[in-house]
Amino acid sequence: MEVQVRERVLTELDHLRLASLIAQATKARSARFPGIDAVLDEAVVVPSRRVDPDIVTMYSQVLLRFDDGGGERKLTLCYPQDAEPRSGFISVLSPIGLGLLGQRIGASVRWESPDGSERTAEVRSILFQPEASGDYTT
Repeated sequence: MEVQVRERVLTELDHLRLASLIAQATKARSARFPGIDAVLDEAVVVPSRRVDPDIVTMYSQVLLRFDDGGGERKLTLCYPQDAEPRSGFISVLSPIGLGLLGQRIGASVRWESPDGSERTAEVRSILFQPEASGDYTT
């Protein structure tokens, strides 16, 4: 059986901003973010103007289908200062946010929820991606 490995793709700007955010938090010893180093180290980094429109980038609005019967939900991937989970704005540093970053439509995303259970969802569509609409500065 062949196993398909999907690589994560990050824009140069997203990669730079996340690396800076993590460096600041580490320097201030204010927080730790398990898994972010692997994402930053292993991702394919591309110029913002060259990112495919089916990739989840920062401030992308995605439609997820939850595998546990939780239905579908729209989420927007954002930086921590803009997070409002009840309104669907999910921090990239949250477990689900980190799972979404750099994934393609059709990807299955796994994360640990606050109660410790493992959740999975499929990226059904990208409703909005800044780069696809010509915004390369978000």
